[in-house]
Amino acid sequence: MISTVADALNLTDTQAKLVVTGAAIVGLAVVRWLVLAVVRRRIDDPTIWFRTRKLLSYLIPIVGFVLLVSIWVDGNSVAAYVGFLTAGLAIALSDVLKNLAGWLFITTRRPFRIGDRVEIAGRKGDVVDIRAFRFSLLEVEGERVSAEQSTGRLLHVPNGLVFTNWLANYTEGFEYVWHEIPVLITFESNWEVAEVIIREVVEALSPSVSEMRAFEQLRETSSEYRISFTHLTPTVYLTVQDSGVLLTGRMLVDARTTRTVEQDAWKAILREFGERTDVELAYPTVRTYLEGPIGVRSDA
Repeated sequence: MISTVADALNLTDTQAKLVVTGAAIVGLAVVRWLVLAVVRRRIDDPTIWFRTRKLLSYLIPIVGFVLLVSIWVDGNSVAAYVGFLTAGLAIALSDVLKNLAGWLFITTRRPFRIGDRVEIAGRKGDVVDIRAFRFSLLEVEGERVSAEQSTGRLLHVPNGLVFTNWLANYTEGFEYVWHEIPVLITFESNWEVAEVIIREVVEALSPSVSEMRAFEQLRETSSEYRISFTHLTPTVYLTVQDSGVLLTGRMLVDARTTRTVEQDAWKAILREFGERTDVELAYPTVRTYLEGPIGVRSDA
């Protein structure tokens, strides 16, 4: 191309390279202006225009550098320079490329969708947006709020984290989670009565959704994942702790209503326990047993 320009304009090779270099710079500037003009005219969202301008600010210099190398470097060396440039860009933009790959994974494999409640890198929230480089969560149970309640903060998570961190989806396929309510009573309490009370409470607060619907959701999910639940009904488990008998009510609840359900369960349990004299809540205690006569020694 340089020789063609030199012959056409009757210039030396150096002069032809200067002319082509100037034309390339002007051409890139015109392309940048045209792209920004089209985006500004046809798209009202200022965020998209800002990101387009930022992208062009990186892309135009890279393309210009490649063109300058192809103009001023001999043809035999162009491939080597381009190879080194590509390798350098891959290293410099590794995070960007990883986030783009994460976006492709999210959009094709669908580990979560907008509206799902997920946990990743120690953070939990509802997915409210998915973009090319990151997805956004409405945070749940953060540093200031506990028990599955929203904090009101938005978390912007790089897409690349789906490759380096485990991801928990609370609502994919099966919209319920198992929730347990541990109740510790004293050894002297009537644990059988307490068990009946807790069982009645968790049964009353179990979701009003029929088991058939839950089984249908499980059946659909099991076509993709190896998931199998034999029983979906509430139950109560009993174990012995250092300070008393632990009765744990276990039931299915909607993933977004665990705090409300737990509150209602504790209110009902406390009311029932308050009406009985043979059931008492336990707390950590220390008991001392003494054997033999106990006397008081007075040092005169």
